[in-house]
Amino acid sequence: MDPGASSTSLPDPAGDSERNIPRICGVCGDRATGFHFNAMTCEGCKGFFRRSMKRKATFTCPFSGDCHITKDNRRHCQACRLKRCVDIGMMKEFILTDEEVQRKREMILKRKEEEALRESLKPKLSEEQQKVIDVLLEAHRKTYDPTYADFTKFRPPVRSHPGSRGATKSSSLLTQDLSSEDSSDLFGSEAFSAFPDSVEPPPFSSLVLSEEQDESSSMNLEFSQLSMLPHLADLVSYSIQKVIGFAKMIPGFRDLSAEDQIVLLKCSAIEVIMLRSNQSFTLEDMSWTCGSSDFKYRVSDVTQAGHSMDLLEPLVKFQVGLKKLNLHEEEHVLLMAICILSPDRPGVREPARVEALQERLSEVLQSYIRARHAAPGSRQLYAKMIQKLADLRRLNEEHSRQYR
Repeated sequence: MDPGASSTSLPDPAGDSERNIPRICGVCGDRATGFHFNAMTCEGCKGFFRRSMKRKATFTCPFSGDCHITKDNRRHCQACRLKRCVDIGMMKEFILTDEEVQRKREMILKRKEEEALRESLKPKLSEEQQKVIDVLLEAHRKTYDPTYADFTKFRPPVRSHPGSRGATKSSSLLTQDLSSEDSSDLFGSEAFSAFPDSVEPPPFSSLVLSEEQDESSSMNLEFSQLSMLPHLADLVSYSIQKVIGFAKMIPGFRDLSAEDQIVLLKCSAIEVIMLRSNQSFTLEDMSWTCGSSDFKYRVSDVTQAGHSMDLLEPLVKFQVGLKKLNLHEEEHVLLMAICILSPDRPGVREPARVEALQERLSEVLQSYIRARHAAPGSRQLYAKMIQKLADLRRLNEEHSRQYR
């Protein structure tokens, strides 16, 4: 194709809706390739018109002067073909001079060189970094079911209505404090080492309600006020087990001492659950939608598990802020892994080893943002994500305080 000729072509002004409509050359009826010299033509007629104008050619029709030009006979009569070009609006003023063609060629070449330079300078993920991301993505997908099918195995959600009474059974708020020193046996060394690499959850026994009846206790509440607690206790227990399954697949996590693995999980489990729940959080109605309407959780549902608004208001604010970051799945799983591998958790025995693992993941996250997260969303994204981890710490502390 003649670069000079092609450089004088104009884009098709037709809209996207007409892009798939066959375009016909106005001169010979062949398939047109666009607007050339002010008219819709094929490549052949474009080149013919350009050559004729540059040579200032004069043609004479050997016939009657009104030949019907087609794809097959367009070479037979140059005079009638050129006349047809002019009749459909082709203009010699649209033809570039040789100097203009050369300048345009140079501009195109310069632009290609600049694009190649920008591409070569663009940050890229190393093969090792991409492998870390792939491992974390697989770990997340193995331990997070977006269909929420397992929710049907929990004790069913019971949503009481304000003012409803008649339930005489009482229940205390003596659920385990998942961040305290004497946390649930779910994080005990024997229980932790016994978890298989598969993600099938053991029975939901770690967060059952106490059956103790102590009418004098100030913590006794009507069961109707805590109607969602059994269901949400099962949900949290199940989610913790999934977090454990995810953590065990984080590169380097299993190389840490068993004691540090337990401490890290005990301290971060609730935070990672809050991070994961953002996947089901919807901004439209500020709820967590986990499949069917039975498993659509609103703030009112969580209050019926004993939580106060001191936790729920900042939790919803956190979910909204995190959702608005529009994180890629890769960024989301990296943030969860960084959260788990926090060397400053109380009780960590080898913080330097944990910090080395966290720094490696932080570098991968920053590289991913530079290479894959387009502006303007990438601006200050890493700093905003790290701030979310600080917000999670405060939420976890409030969660623990309310259980205590």
